[in-house]
Amino acid sequence: MSTLSIATAEEVKDLLADDLAAIEREFSQQSASPIEVVTDIATYLMSGGGKRIRPLLLLLSAKALGCENHSRIRLGAVVEMLHTATLVHDDIIDEADMRRGRPSANTTWGNSKCVLAGDWLYMQAFEAALEERNFKVLDYLISLTKQMVEGELLQMEKLGHLINEEEYFDLIYRKTACLFKVSMQLGAAITHADDDIESHLGEYGRNLGLAFQIVDDVLDLTAAENVLGKPVASDLREGKATLAVIHALERGTGADREAIRTVLADRSFDRVSHVQILEILHRHGSIAYAMDTACAYAEAARLSLSMLPDTDAKRALLWVPGFVTSRDR
Repeated sequence: MSTLSIATAEEVKDLLADDLAAIEREFSQQSASPIEVVTDIATYLMSGGGKRIRPLLLLLSAKALGCENHSRIRLGAVVEMLHTATLVHDDIIDEADMRRGRPSANTTWGNSKCVLAGDWLYMQAFEAALEERNFKVLDYLISLTKQMVEGELLQMEKLGHLINEEEYFDLIYRKTACLFKVSMQLGAAITHADDDIESHLGEYGRNLGLAFQIVDDVLDLTAAENVLGKPVASDLREGKATLAVIHALERGTGADREAIRTVLADRSFDRVSHVQILEILHRHGSIAYAMDTACAYAEAARLSLSMLPDTDAKRALLWVPGFVTSRDR
């Protein structure tokens, strides 16, 4: 592992500010449609903020390998369009009312229009990617889309049921980590990096994405609603067993397991309260276990960067795992 210093948040912001602004403009241009409602929905979603971590990863991957051409901007917009399309579809599937502290798009425009707008964003992302004339880019994006859809279908089949850790990690890889992995690989693909470097960067993205989703799942259980921007414990109310819950189920008393099963089956806290579930999770160290696991994946991501030359982009990539595991939303 290099002794290179980890960048600060301010240094990362300075390094990427112009490129991220260019990606915002590219997204706006790419999502402009003669059908006004498509543009309205896309604009609403973009204005909701978000961490832009996926395009950030693509930019840093490309910069670490010396890429400064427009491809990094175009594909940064592509991965953000794909991510935005999945959020639209996820909110419909989960019947979510809130997203990032605002009404979800489907609450405003209805499910039917939002399904179609999400489909349009997917196709527009692929049309933009096609301009690269790079089969590897398309191969990554097609494989990514299939895995994300499979992940959503698998999760729907598991709702209300108990799953083990292996099944949980398979789900979060497909739903979240796969896009992180591909964002890193795309940065390498447009620089025509060798397969070994591309593989290491993909491993960084995979490990970071797993850490990101585990932290997301912990925050869903523990964060305040005004910080999270949506109702807390949404996962349990939707029948989803996440890592801390799985840990407690494996270690809890019969009464503990029954309480958790009741919430998952009822998809509500009518018979067992959120406070009771949190008490069970804390008593068995399940929240700490999940966060320790996230931090282990974050560190594994850092270790994947050893083959990269020492640059400001690498310093920024070393910073991202700490940001992922220490955030509060």
